[in-house]
Amino acid sequence: MKRVHARAQSADQSVYTVAGALAAVCLTLSTATCAAVSATAAGPAPLALWFDHPAQDWETESLPIGNGALGATVQGGITRDILQFNEKTLWTGGPASKQNGPRGYDFGLPREPRHQALAQMRAALAEKGQLAPQAVAKVLGNPITAYGNYQSFGDLVLEFPAADTVADYRRALDLDNGTASVSYTAGGAHYTREYLASYPDEVIAVHLRADRPGHIQFRAQLQIPDNRSAEVHIQDQRVTISGALDDNGLGYETQLQLIADGGEVTTKEDGSFTVAGADSATLLIAAGTEYAAEYPQYRGQNPHRMVQARMDRASRKVHRHGYPVLRAAHVKDYRNLFARVNLNLTGATETQIRKRDVPIDQRLDHYGAGDTTSDRALEELYFQFGRYLLISSSRDGSLPANLQGVWNNSATPPWNADYHANINLQMNYWPAEVTNLSETTGPLFDFIDSLQKPGAVAAEKLLGARGWTLFLNTNIWGFTGVIDWPTAFWQPEAGAWLADHYYEHYRFNLDKTFLRERAYPVMKGAAQFWLDSLVPDPRDGKLVVSPSYSPEHGNFTIGAAMSQQLVHELLTNTRAAASLLGDSAFVDELNGTLENLDPGLRIGSWGQLQEWKSDLDDPENQHRHVSQLYALFPGEGIGPHTPDLQEATRTSLKARGDVGTGWSRAWKIALWAHLDNGDRAHRILAAQLKDSTLPNLWSTHPPFQIDGNFGATAGMAEMLIQSDDRHIQLLPALPDAWNSGSVTGLRARGDVTVDMAWHNQQLQRATLVSGNDRNIQIKLQDAGPFTLRDSDSGKVLALRGKGNTRAFTARAGKSYLLTRTTHKKSLQ
Repeated sequence: MKRVHARAQSADQSVYTVAGALAAVCLTLSTATCAAVSATAAGPAPLALWFDHPAQDWETESLPIGNGALGATVQGGITRDILQFNEKTLWTGGPASKQNGPRGYDFGLPREPRHQALAQMRAALAEKGQLAPQAVAKVLGNPITAYGNYQSFGDLVLEFPAADTVADYRRALDLDNGTASVSYTAGGAHYTREYLASYPDEVIAVHLRADRPGHIQFRAQLQIPDNRSAEVHIQDQRVTISGALDDNGLGYETQLQLIADGGEVTTKEDGSFTVAGADSATLLIAAGTEYAAEYPQYRGQNPHRMVQARMDRASRKVHRHGYPVLRAAHVKDYRNLFARVNLNLTGATETQIRKRDVPIDQRLDHYGAGDTTSDRALEELYFQFGRYLLISSSRDGSLPANLQGVWNNSATPPWNADYHANINLQMNYWPAEVTNLSETTGPLFDFIDSLQKPGAVAAEKLLGARGWTLFLNTNIWGFTGVIDWPTAFWQPEAGAWLADHYYEHYRFNLDKTFLRERAYPVMKGAAQFWLDSLVPDPRDGKLVVSPSYSPEHGNFTIGAAMSQQLVHELLTNTRAAASLLGDSAFVDELNGTLENLDPGLRIGSWGQLQEWKSDLDDPENQHRHVSQLYALFPGEGIGPHTPDLQEATRTSLKARGDVGTGWSRAWKIALWAHLDNGDRAHRILAAQLKDSTLPNLWSTHPPFQIDGNFGATAGMAEMLIQSDDRHIQLLPALPDAWNSGSVTGLRARGDVTVDMAWHNQQLQRATLVSGNDRNIQIKLQDAGPFTLRDSDSGKVLALRGKGNTRAFTARAGKSYLLTRTTHKKSLQ
């Protein structure tokens, strides 16, 4: 698959760090303030979540590991441990599915164009104003055929001798190193199992050791679900299981390699290994399928050579150099992404944090009970857990993170564990750019690229338009049409929303090659679809979306707010890209449409931002979707530059309330952050942790749905930094609960990396590094005073502007230190 160009700064190449800034900061601060800044800038305590017992339930207590394509969940049983694992491309359904029947897999598209049916619905809406979802679905919906489900690949089952007594049990996930572990003492020996999913070596690894030689004894076997054929082959302490899914014949293969240090190994015909008397042992798992993201068949090569090559490389490394070398490669690769951002909200020392180090389920139970240091430490952990999950479920060469990331233990998971494009898939990638994980967007762009061909068929068949689109649901089989679920089948704006992710990637990284070669063709195709699909509103002549549906809420109408906002943003961004790339003809075409396009921004009778073009909003309705507020976040149509509209969003958000499902609460965190209300955002974050978070920190809808994790991490970042093409806002929504703290490595649009430290709710210093020569304009909490220095030389530089808006000229690669200046008397 293609790789995304990115300029994100690596942990090992950081130009400027908090610790390095302290000397300069302390020159300008009082002794007490300097000590406080030093405490918060010293870095957080080690990031880990742990249980004091094996998992009793997969959904609520599993500990996840992953490398993008492969995922596994650690259960940690003492006498029987199950490592359930996944590989992203193992799906039922699709073109070869036996469930297709006489109609065959149809990508969600009708056999004949639906142009007449579309015209019928548009005419009915023009006449009546509203239509029930059931009525529209009956005409425009399509029965689902062989949509498919994401599958569990299998289980690695480890069986151990019974122990009379077990002590000091700990099952942990170490976010700093991307590893999970189980440890305990039994029979006079201390046992440790470590689990990791390596991106560089493309395997899952389990390493077993004891603090006494010859004490490793276990039986290992792969177990494969019964909805597929399975042929077992054993050679040289490697078991290979291959076959095909019963539903669609999709070929798969997995291999398990055992490498034991000492002891005796016995292999049985059932594919199991028995190890006795070893000093340590390593188990490696590789897996893959014959899936290829190529329309219309989605089949590639038999996976044997690919899986064999991966296992050969990994096992050779362990045989020759030992497990620590494979582990070191994993940790280095993982930390190159994860370690870019540190968040410290406690101001506590590592020792103080460790005193509060209790099992994660207990930490959640105690959250909000009065121990503020423990609460802030849990919030830090939750923020970084979202980043960990994104790294673990979205790396180059794999499919994007789905509704459960990469983790699933069922043949029929909730919502198929698919891709919902009316917010959920998009929310998965909200934290990618701002929390310095730009590279994780590669799978998303590869996936959207693969939807272009089937999306073009959908555009023509359903709306008679050029370009491409998709609707609400999609799978790995190019599903770009519609289903027939009345309240969740119609959102042709999904293509517009996904295309905007390309432009966001450009705005953060300013990679013009990416814009020209990857982003613009997709954006232009999505824009062409809307140039052909918009229609004049009979009420005022403005160009609108019809039929239009505000996600999962109300009736079908003409020109619902979210529909109009998404299309307006797409056409505006595409015009900007076309102008940058010199496509003047398309700029002119877009100008003609934008001049008459309804932007979807209206203030209603009770001061609310209207969800529909007609004033239909009910102030008592607390529906989980707040789709009309898209223009506030993640869009940019509403902000300080539109104070009346900004106040209307506040009114709407208050009316909807703070309650919601996991992903809904996560969105509200970001929305309140963009209304500069950090305390309200933090209150919803607290509710997210108390009511929408499972004991293993997975977000729940319910059930488990990972977008809430990603959305909450993004929302926390938006509380600390916001940016657009004009300025960078520092600490825009800092809550009282985060009185003092620091953060390093956040990213702003314009290719700028930002570190900050604050005390008593006031910014004390910020370090900014730009990837290009540019003018940087900063919005601050207050007027200061502030001083700007060259970080290398300490030389004071010109800082233009007054009030809380300041600007300076940055050079590419240079680091600039902004510090709050105090009078010399305060130094005494």
